[in-house]
Amino acid sequence: MQHKILIVEDEEIIRLGLQDNFELENYIVETACDGEEAIAKADSFGPNLVLLDLMIPKKSGFEVCRYIRKKHPNCFIIMLTAKTEETSKVAGLEMGADDYVTKPFSILELLARVKAFLRRAESSNTTPEIPATTVVEDAIDFADIHLDFKKYIATKNGEPLEMSAREFQILKYFWQHRGDVVLREDLLQDIWGYTPDNMPSTRTIDNHIVNLRKKLEDDQTNPKIILSIRGAGYKFDA
Repeated sequence: MQHKILIVEDEEIIRLGLQDNFELENYIVETACDGEEAIAKADSFGPNLVLLDLMIPKKSGFEVCRYIRKKHPNCFIIMLTAKTEETSKVAGLEMGADDYVTKPFSILELLARVKAFLRRAESSNTTPEIPATTVVEDAIDFADIHLDFKKYIATKNGEPLEMSAREFQILKYFWQHRGDVVLREDLLQDIWGYTPDNMPSTRTIDNHIVNLRKKLEDDQTNPKIILSIRGAGYKFDA
């Protein structure tokens, strides 16, 4: 099966360079140079994965990300960001992006990340599920939080929480391993699909945790639910 990749980048040299490299890897590639074209291509082309620059004309990468996540929920989105755009990375992840790479980036690392995501897609036609090590209820309650993993509904004190499919997956994984220390490498391997030999040096996990704390914790500066374990990872205390 040939996977389809949409590259959204307004810098022509980068866009054409990425297209050449991914076509050499036998992917079917389409490109877009602005947000409006990206949305149109997403609908007509139906990509398995989108490489999305955030700083693009006409419609921003954030708008494109939000649109693709809503209309094409099974499509993976990897953001292309500048090194100084830390807040942009967090905002993009909040809107449903799966990962990000920082410019300038290694094409070999980017290829490895894309392969990892698409390898997961090969085993399922739906949003990738976490391998079940224990039985997890369709819906759970803790503190003042209600999570429905089947309907993808979340509430806090009865008020709806807007959460991405990836955030539900992380919380489901934490619930499966509540009380245990979960390593960042565990999350990258079991949820993102990376293998030990292509594990990225990325703060993707930390940014997702920041977003989750904003939504779940009463005081994100003093978290009670998702605890940081120095030098290791996180512990879910529900």
